[in-house]
Amino acid sequence: MNNFEINDNELEDWLQKINKVFYDKIFTDPWLSIVFKGIDQEFIQSQQTDFMLFAMGGPKRYSGRGPDQAHPHIFISEEMWQHRENILKSSFSEIAAPIFIAEKWLKIDQAFKSKIVMKDPSGCKPRYAVDEFIIVPKPKDF
Repeated sequence: MNNFEINDNELEDWLQKINKVFYDKIFTDPWLSIVFKGIDQEFIQSQQTDFMLFAMGGPKRYSGRGPDQAHPHIFISEEMWQHRENILKSSFSEIAAPIFIAEKWLKIDQAFKSKIVMKDPSGCKPRYAVDEFIIVPKPKDF
């Protein structure tokens, strides 16, 4: 059982709605869409929903890596992080997500930020021997 005034099914419904809007935006964003090239949107939405559901006190269905272990091959700058966060916040607003869910989500994100954001691409590490680093410069018209 989660720590909110809603049950796990309602929390999961909200997380699914947020993730749908969020990833629709991400997959069409001129900067962040490149990071997700070749990744199935429905799969990543489901993974993120399961991760956040568990992180917010719901049932454990997420079986993937933690954020710090899932992203070491991606150069995520502070600017990219802020851009992603702005998209996330606009997604909360667009569907009128409950404030307590948005606040908890952002708090969870902040807990991982120092392990994900890098000062420069030299901080990238492969997850697997065959990993290529994902370094996407900010588009010029941004």
